[in-house]
Amino acid sequence: MEINSIDVFKMPRMAKTEYDRLIEDQYICRIAFKGDLYPHIAPFLYIFDGRFIYFLSSNYGRKVQYFRDNPLVTVEIEHYSPDLSHFSFVSLPGRLVQLEDPDKKREVKERFVGLIKSKNLSPNVMSALGHSPEEPVEALLHGEKNSVWKLTAVKVEKIMGLKGHRSQIERPAIDKA
Repeated sequence: MEINSIDVFKMPRMAKTEYDRLIEDQYICRIAFKGDLYPHIAPFLYIFDGRFIYFLSSNYGRKVQYFRDNPLVTVEIEHYSPDLSHFSFVSLPGRLVQLEDPDKKREVKERFVGLIKSKNLSPNVMSALGHSPEEPVEALLHGEKNSVWKLTAVKVEKIMGLKGHRSQIERPAIDKA
């Protein structure tokens, strides 16, 4: 195959099943908000219920004001190997809404507690969620130190999922014995 300096190699697009799997397998993302002068990008933990992505946000910081000013965002989720031989990412433009229903908020917060425990995340993660690292993870279920946001209005045709040449999302092997 002849390579010339004019043609640009375009990264392959991910199929919907590929980016759905990426979203299911990861739990950290970045959200781009419309900032004052520049975009504001912040990292978030998230959970995915198969249909919607939910975020737990502390109730302080610029992200909160940017969300209130303009809830239109882009969420970016990625996976890559340390040497970048395999990588993939998906960008999901949509609208954040704050959950108000107490039962749904508790359900989502319980899933975050489960995520933090199952991934054995450091107690330091609590500081990103408006709590002291000395507090037990179950403290997320009580009080109003954080808000639950839900990504909505995502149009499939606007989702951009790309992967490195010959990249596949690596999933741990499951022992079926």
